[in-house]
Amino acid sequence: MINYCIPDPLIDTQNFPPLIHTSDPGSFAHNTLKKRVPDILRQVVDVNDFPAPVRSNLESLWEELVYGRIRLLQEATADRAFWDAVTKPFVGRSWLDVPWFWAEAYFYRRILEATRYFHSGPTHLQDPFQPIKDQEWHPQAAPHTVDHLLAGLPADSGERFLRLFHAALWGNRVDLSYNVAGHLGSSGSRQAERHNLLVDDSESVWQHVRRGLDTLIYITDNAGTELLLDMALAHDCLQQGLVRRVILHVKPQPYFVSDAMPKDVDDALRALAQGGEQAQRLGVEIRQLQHNGSLQISTHWFYTSSLFYYQLPADLLARLAAADLVIVKGDANYRRLLGDAHWPPTTPFSRVLSYFPAPVVALRTFKAEIIVGLQPGQAEALARQNPDWLVNGRRGVIQACGLAV
Repeated sequence: MINYCIPDPLIDTQNFPPLIHTSDPGSFAHNTLKKRVPDILRQVVDVNDFPAPVRSNLESLWEELVYGRIRLLQEATADRAFWDAVTKPFVGRSWLDVPWFWAEAYFYRRILEATRYFHSGPTHLQDPFQPIKDQEWHPQAAPHTVDHLLAGLPADSGERFLRLFHAALWGNRVDLSYNVAGHLGSSGSRQAERHNLLVDDSESVWQHVRRGLDTLIYITDNAGTELLLDMALAHDCLQQGLVRRVILHVKPQPYFVSDAMPKDVDDALRALAQGGEQAQRLGVEIRQLQHNGSLQISTHWFYTSSLFYYQLPADLLARLAAADLVIVKGDANYRRLLGDAHWPPTTPFSRVLSYFPAPVVALRTFKAEIIVGLQPGQAEALARQNPDWLVNGRRGVIQACGLAV
């Protein structure tokens, strides 16, 4: 039985800056709940052939988002008590007057309520975002990108790792809830995207990895192209003998449109089988690694909750603490690492992450107004160049702490 709970924080957060709110004037958080989230809901209705009662539920949710007030869940599910506890402070308030990360997490949980995801019937365990995810599995989409990358990898172990590592970072641009224009950067070339990479701790990560690790935990973000690039990196670490075991952590249920679930890993392997020679070989070898236990898939209810990483449940905390390295992918995970707060941009990454139970590295492209670890004046200069630099998905960081180098 799953123990849904609200753990005590791992760190004293009284001195943390205030949370980012959807009421912050002119913010991306405000725009997300005012426009992007209702648009995502409309898209879910448009791409699915839901029964009339489900469509009605989704229309009611849209009305609540735009005109109404927040309410509690109305279904009998195992996680109801958890969501009641974290939602009660905001019941009766506008969706434009609440903490941003909580609002997004609860919105995606409410979609599952509306579509009767947890209940018997025609939509039981139906991923409402599946038609959107399917676009990425076409042979000329994600499999082609990975095939091209693998065909050009160098022989040198360190260069291979760094190229795949950078490709995994820029793969985070392919977020189906957030249409980011521009080049993917999937070649992994550090030179090609150097001006967009604001912090790059990848050399330190390589020095940590090259010593040889027993367990690497890889907390994934999106399915599709990004997941294939994550799997390519994990595969290469295992094949080169850099790591004995890789555990991919995925979401247990639909979340943030394109977030990867166990079924998406299966879809990824089927997509690789329809790709080019390199992609097909990758798929075959990953299945072999899964079979011998070197590559494992894991999940936890925490990943689709509204909790931050300083609120890790005891069982997940113990799993992460036992890892030699934890790779954390994506913008939403980055926000959760930092408590989705208004940190000054020059705050050291290691200071905020002092609570994390293992060596950790964040791979993140910018889709939210939150950043730490920059040099004095750097954020101001970037804002003068482009006012949207924190949210347009073009910039990225590779930030690490706790490494043995």
